Amino acid sequence: MKAAPRRGTPNGRAALEAEQLAKLRSLLEAIVPANAFYTAKLGDCGEITSLEDFTRLVPYTTKSELIEDQKARPPYGSNLTFPLERYTRFSQTSGTSAEPLRWLDTPESWEWMLGNWQTVYRAAGASAGDRVFFAFSFGPFLGFWTSFEAAAKLGVLCIPGGGLSSEARMRAIIETSATILCCTPTYALRLGGIGSAGSRVRTIIVAGEPGGSIPSTRAQIEKLWPGARVFDHHGMTEVGPVSYECPERPGTLCVIEPSYVVEIIDPITGHPVGRGKSGELVLTTLGRTGSPLLRYRTGDVVRKDFVNGTLAFEGGILGRSDDMVIVRGVNVYPTAVERIIREHADIAEFRVESRKSGVVDEIAITIEPTDGCAAPAALAAKLETELKSAFALRIPVSVAVPGALPRFEMKAKRWVRL
Repeated sequence: MKAAPRRGTPNGRAALEAEQLAKLRSLLEAIVPANAFYTAKLGDCGEITSLEDFTRLVPYTTKSELIEDQKARPPYGSNLTFPLERYTRFSQTSGTSAEPLRWLDTPESWEWMLGNWQTVYRAAGASAGDRVFFAFSFGPFLGFWTSFEAAAKLGVLCIPGGGLSSEARMRAIIETSATILCCTPTYALRLGGIGSAGSRVRTIIVAGEPGGSIPSTRAQIEKLWPGARVFDHHGMTEVGPVSYECPERPGTLCVIEPSYVVEIIDPITGHPVGRGKSGELVLTTLGRTGSPLLRYRTGDVVRKDFVNGTLAFEGGILGRSDDMVIVRGVNVYPTAVERIIREHADIAEFRVESRKSGVVDEIAITIEPTDGCAAPAALAAKLETELKSAFALRIPVSVAVPGALPRFEMKAKRWVRL
């Protein structure tokens, strides 16, 4: 019997691309002319016979377009392929970088996303017999519901933590003998700080922030949860679950390629970047027919790599193109700053303020030391030195009293523009 080619071989890559093209052509047939939003965008494209045709002929989709479409045709916009009666799920983006987007899904599109989430769980080693604790509020954000339902379909015990205080959630994790925890990196730090003695958690699946692929942040989480491994994952309400951490290469995210056409482009020129280069992530959803996205500019910055032939993001999500601050000619990403700050276990929380000073941006950092920090002023001075070494900039660091800075359950808002 002849073995199937691996994704890493030329034949394996060709088979994957043929699968992607077949799914893409089926998607295009379904949405034109049924979907008003994309029928208008694709009007002059002609026939798509290859992935090269697709990336050459089809225009990008941007978040600003989607927001304007929903404003013009409230409440859901025109990116709907079927009559409203076909849709059974409502989600909404967090609105941290723009106005919130409302998103509807049919049962078929929802099942497609659950399948992608099951890929994430399997890569993390989840199986029947595990107990998964979801430290979420269970609001309208897509990731709460898809992660929960996918775990249930996988056959694990699902324990919701909505409506509980952090202390009550920590007690529940211990009392139910939860083995997997799902939350943001920030909240994993917060829960671990309460005390994880007696916990049986062995895997912490994090998402919503880049911290899961930042070595210093991972190390802090794993120190607070002895015996547990951080497992990063990335997705968006608009596109669903996209990637999972490579089990053999912590901090590298592998793409669920059968579900997406993925491009990594120079955000200025639009040209594709080569392996080892950073660029903006562009995604096409191949199974979300009811509310599709074609060539969606996510704003996420990633570094292109491959793991056993599978497209991967070295270092996870490096940042967002709209989060970058140019300080006296130097590009500063929040993830780069967090990487340095999280090297210090004596920093309980931090806040970064950016403001215009004349024609240039300036940033300043406030740190909140832990109760056990013996010399807060010396810690701030040391951090200033490290930041200057990393960015060739003087970034002032001040010290807040314990408990002064806000704590976060979901996406942390540590960067404040003034």
